[in-house]
Amino acid sequence: MADAKFDIIIVGGGPGGYVAAIRASQLGMKAALVERENLGGICLNWGCIPTKALLRTSEVHHILNNLDEFGLTASNISFDIEKVVSRSRNVARQLNQGIGHLLKKNNVKVLMGDGQLSGPGEVTVTDKSAEGNIILKGKNIVLASGARPRTLPGLEPDGEMIWTYREAMVPNVMPKSLLVVGSGAIGMEFSSFYSDLGTNVTVVELMDTILPVEDEEISALARKLFEAQGMTIHTNASVRTLSNHKTSVKAELEIEGRIQTNSFDRVILAVGILGNVENLGLEGSGVVVENSHVVVNEVLETGEAGVFAIGDLVGPPWLAHKASHEAIICVEHIAGLDPKPLDISNIPACTYCRPQIASIGLSEEDAKKRGHEIKVGRFPFLANGKAIAQGENEGLVKTVFDVRTGELLGAHMIGAEVTEMIQGYAVARASELTEEELMHTVFPHPTMSEAMHESVLDAFGRVIHF
Repeated sequence: MADAKFDIIIVGGGPGGYVAAIRASQLGMKAALVERENLGGICLNWGCIPTKALLRTSEVHHILNNLDEFGLTASNISFDIEKVVSRSRNVARQLNQGIGHLLKKNNVKVLMGDGQLSGPGEVTVTDKSAEGNIILKGKNIVLASGARPRTLPGLEPDGEMIWTYREAMVPNVMPKSLLVVGSGAIGMEFSSFYSDLGTNVTVVELMDTILPVEDEEISALARKLFEAQGMTIHTNASVRTLSNHKTSVKAELEIEGRIQTNSFDRVILAVGILGNVENLGLEGSGVVVENSHVVVNEVLETGEAGVFAIGDLVGPPWLAHKASHEAIICVEHIAGLDPKPLDISNIPACTYCRPQIASIGLSEEDAKKRGHEIKVGRFPFLANGKAIAQGENEGLVKTVFDVRTGELLGAHMIGAEVTEMIQGYAVARASELTEEELMHTVFPHPTMSEAMHESVLDAFGRVIHF
């Protein structure tokens, strides 16, 4: 391929980058996309999608081992971890190929290689399919290189006994005991997967609650339910050292000021992420990096003219749907449209453990800290007919309203399928609905979503079924 000119060049083919390329093409731009590893990025290949395939397997395994509850019987229930992993990888592979088809359909030029800024309006690509470098020129450049797992001194992964999410996703054996360091979404999803397949899971969290970004009441209920499943959870705790002993990992833990040593078959590190700011050619440019993330304004412009950045590269929340939405805003701004800036408080967050957890907006604690006079509604799944019929009566829907305006400040949910249900509250917040519109919305019966309606009613003393 000869050196080429484009209207827009995107570096990174994850859920931010490929969406940016497709939207740019829709708007009549000549677009090039540079990806060094896999179309779809970490999310599609090593994150969101394949982990959900794994979690579906562990969920089915849990159901099969509790069939008596439904009047059913099965014996000799087992699993083949090689087939479990293979299914997950096949799901990722299918979607990876789908992204390639979408980019081709939209006439996006895809280059597999490393891309970095090499001058104003210029990206140099080390193309894996060609000899030498390729120079791309374009007035607009979008950086979407994503992020990678954070490591801590003394707690470095070795890929064999001490894992990041990548190794945890493709185990060749099932550990009998597992230490998970960090209780955010990634940590708790893997804890749930391995626990439901019979592994003895211990979780260590530095903060005083698990899932520390969630509403405290939801976090407390989640901990209670996880511990009832057999997990051991330590908060206000840290891992001081890890040492690989070939057949096990020795971990020195500090739990509420006390030191103890335990051995585990494997360890998963889930202690956050770092933006991939290296090898992008940012040196000498006007792009500003703070805490491993690129600084941008509300339309995703960096400090370098014509250079934009989106997704995990620009900071939290580190969510695929946030990256995709930023891609649309960025490209539409480049096209001369007037996109609405992203309000990150309207981005729903989902954790796909068992039980699922989903939230949007302010927690009860944050609402109070910001000076709101609030009304709080709650409705438990144990009072919801569909949840009881499904055998999924452990859960809670919680809503937080501003007393003066009726604004839905936040919604927090734990239980079966809440990651599907949270979008109802996302629409409500984006549409600036008040409690009045929500109370007069008709929810179908019987559904778990009725718990959302009842929670709203409860906030204003009008709950019917509890």
